[in-house]
Amino acid sequence: MKLKILGCSGGIGGSARTTSMLLGTNVLIDAGTGVGELSLTELSMVDHVFVTHAHLDHIACIPLLVDSAGYMRNKPLTVHATDETLDLLKQHIFNWKIWPDFTGIPDAQHPFMRYSAIRVGQTVELEKRGASITVLPANHVVPAVGFHVDSGEASLVFSGDTTTNDALWEAVNRIANLRYLIIETAFSNAEKEVAVRSKHFCPGTLAEELLKLKLNPEIYITHLKPGEVELIMQEIGECVRGFAPRMLQNGQVFEF
Repeated sequence: MKLKILGCSGGIGGSARTTSMLLGTNVLIDAGTGVGELSLTELSMVDHVFVTHAHLDHIACIPLLVDSAGYMRNKPLTVHATDETLDLLKQHIFNWKIWPDFTGIPDAQHPFMRYSAIRVGQTVELEKRGASITVLPANHVVPAVGFHVDSGEASLVFSGDTTTNDALWEAVNRIANLRYLIIETAFSNAEKEVAVRSKHFCPGTLAEELLKLKLNPEIYITHLKPGEVELIMQEIGECVRGFAPRMLQNGQVFEF
């Protein structure tokens, strides 16, 4: 199984692209501005989008994706998210005011897009035999989840946007074949108060959380704020003990 990082920044500017990952050729995990890295043909091949939460940096390209490539497809794009996140998308994005409701375009019998509700603990089987995505708990300012991607041979966990979360580590520590952990750290230690209020990690709180991890995966840091990337990674190196987290990169590919 191959997962390509299309965007992993906490903002935009220059080469920064917000969160999106392409699993195989037809599954997106989040759909931030990184989706713009795909060609129109590649966009038309995406059948599923698994959404961690409804914040703009994680959903910005869903409306543009379905608008740009919907006519090229012979089945709806399926958006997988919790009931709470789907309600936010329906109320605030696909509402005929911000963007058309593509669950009824061109008509209700042949829509360009459909919704599929998921819940924490649920496992969705993927087309590749033995592969699956399991929904993990997250702790954010809006309803949010993370994802456990299992190829059948090895696993990757993406925390999504989160902060202190014992339930996440309880689930992660049960993944015997965990190879990679992608986890967010959005702010520097000097901005700890902002991180706590917005339910993100800073290096100090990340270090405290990683003490709960009983496994030894490769750890990659995502959602770094543009302009503070070097500082945050330096502070992570100073705070975290027992692990050597690395910065996630646009274009990086994980095979597992």
